[in-house]
Amino acid sequence: MAGAGFLLLRTSGLHTVSAAGTAQKQVGWLAYNGGKDNAHYSPLTQITPENVSQLKQVWRFDAGTSGGLQTNPLVVDGTLYAYTPALRVVALNAATGEKQWSFDSGITAAQPSRGFSWWSDGREKRLYAFIMNYVYVLNPEDGKPIPSFGEQGRIDLRKGLGTDDFQELPVVATTPGVIFRNLLIVGFRTAETKPAARGDIRAYDVKTGKLQWSFHTIPHPGEPGYETWPAGAWQKAGAANNWSGMALDEKRGIVYVPTGSAASDFYGADRAGKNLYANTLLALDAATGKLLWHFQGVHHDIWDRDFPSPSTLLTVVHDGKKIDAIAQPTKQGFLFVLDRVTGKPVFPIEERGFPTSDVEGETTSPTQPVSTMPAPYARQVLTESILSTRTPEVHEQVLKEFRAMKGGGLFVPMSMDKQTIVFPGFDGGVEWGGSAVTPAGVLILNSNDIPWTGGLTKAKANASPGETVYQSQCAFCHGKERQGNPPEFPSLVDIGGRISVREIEQRIHGGSGRMPSFPGLTGEKLRALVGYLTGTEDTKSPGSGRELASKGVDDAPYQFTGYRKFQDKDGYPAVQPPWGTLNAIDLNTGKYLWRVPLGEYPELVKQGMPNTGSEGYGGPVVTAGGIVFIGATIYDRKFRAFGARTGKLLWSAELPYAGAATPATYSVNGKQYVVIAASGARDKSGPQGAAYIAFALP
Repeated sequence: MAGAGFLLLRTSGLHTVSAAGTAQKQVGWLAYNGGKDNAHYSPLTQITPENVSQLKQVWRFDAGTSGGLQTNPLVVDGTLYAYTPALRVVALNAATGEKQWSFDSGITAAQPSRGFSWWSDGREKRLYAFIMNYVYVLNPEDGKPIPSFGEQGRIDLRKGLGTDDFQELPVVATTPGVIFRNLLIVGFRTAETKPAARGDIRAYDVKTGKLQWSFHTIPHPGEPGYETWPAGAWQKAGAANNWSGMALDEKRGIVYVPTGSAASDFYGADRAGKNLYANTLLALDAATGKLLWHFQGVHHDIWDRDFPSPSTLLTVVHDGKKIDAIAQPTKQGFLFVLDRVTGKPVFPIEERGFPTSDVEGETTSPTQPVSTMPAPYARQVLTESILSTRTPEVHEQVLKEFRAMKGGGLFVPMSMDKQTIVFPGFDGGVEWGGSAVTPAGVLILNSNDIPWTGGLTKAKANASPGETVYQSQCAFCHGKERQGNPPEFPSLVDIGGRISVREIEQRIHGGSGRMPSFPGLTGEKLRALVGYLTGTEDTKSPGSGRELASKGVDDAPYQFTGYRKFQDKDGYPAVQPPWGTLNAIDLNTGKYLWRVPLGEYPELVKQGMPNTGSEGYGGPVVTAGGIVFIGATIYDRKFRAFGARTGKLLWSAELPYAGAATPATYSVNGKQYVVIAASGARDKSGPQGAAYIAFALP
């Protein structure tokens, strides 16, 4: 462990920190995840392992009564910029939490927005806010849009994606873009099933909002990678989008863009081939969008194995030589570490064989890339030997269910009318929170370690129009029979008795939390779907589901049965703990320095089961003072500080709601603060609300 070193002090053009541990008067959090390198790192040293136990809450800003917060706030010149669950932008005094101004776009939606982008040329300053399908540019002094940008202060990301019906495209900017010189480079979230927007990566002029370049993640004719799709796929396929964020090597002018899977997620008969550049880490010339190199992490993905978080830039030492590297976490538990200039692996990556699909029309890739080092940070094979033994009854239950399922390992294709085990689950491994890194090359990440299941079923040939829309667009999350998988995916049975038709339509068009927006469901399709959900559809009316499918609804012969967690009868994971971990990996050697459970279930603690770990959302922050700060855990609602060298828990505080976001740390007038967004959206059984909570030493 000593050989790895935890040299955490550094200086840069933005920060200067003394070895004595005193914070510079004003040190901000100037980009999403702390910097364009996505390092989640702060040079502040005032809070140390010796005094972190003295941290106290110093302010709280209540952001709304309901909804989710996933925001990593920006802090510039003593002002903290954040979102509310309703996607209003607020500017707070970073030392007191007092509101200075707010901006309301007038858009009603409940999608997450995880951060902001900031640009300044030394004279002018601009704040870029991401609200649904729009990018707004605001004056950071008063929160007013700057009308010279785009169309009266905003650009619509649905435009320019190759369709005249851009209003119907499911496009949402959940994660901020990166700024390179005078360019704002952005991706977006889209649908998991067709129709989905093509995931073009685009750069806009920071002052005018005019499009400067576009990279096609689904290649057009004549472009490299076109041959990895069926002919003409670029006109019909969708997704392969960047929803998780990017990293930027500003000195070299390279932007690193991890992409997600192509639509539809779980049945790819209409997209035979490897499907570049889906599930790919792209290295693009940030000035022009030209492809420099690429690495595909999953070929022909039918498991929803998106690259789930931005890459992290770091420098490591191998064979006595410094290598500027890039680390890309995955849902499946692999950490791919590559030379950021050439794309060559720092640690060996092997193509290994995996099972083939027996579903009609599906052609799986015979091999998938496997990182041989570091070791996976999540278990990848579920066997009877690690099924839950929480009680004898629970073990008997999960064993019986396990034996009725297929799979248990990596890259096992979905089965027909039988559940297939996906482990790690659809939410990782790593999720969108990503990883932190020290200047010495030690990577710190949190990982989920619970199994999920999924499957395929034949589409009903005689379904009504409303049921056809539901099965193709909604069953992914809410299941074939509308029963969902609460709390993440609520049941839609009798939904008409709980909320009004107007509210149903608003959620369909605006989305809510994990649910994407479906702006293309209008007119006949919307009426049919709402009628089906509320039990008022006129199934005797002319037109069949197949006819409706020809009007823009996915008509694949096989459909996903829905996301399901493999749980015991009491709602706990069906596998033995740990169910979530925090890990420190020395990327100079590829070896783990420490690994500890992250999260608890309070009711299990009372029963004598502490330190089980739990699933978590949001990532860590590491400081030059030797502290790892992380919230993430859903059920215990705690914010924790660990020793960066040891992984020892040094401090924790209970939040009013779960801290399902990445924290930020900064200093104002010489005092170091750490702040985290908290909300109740991930645990509906717990307190509901949303707030930003800041801590500091007395």
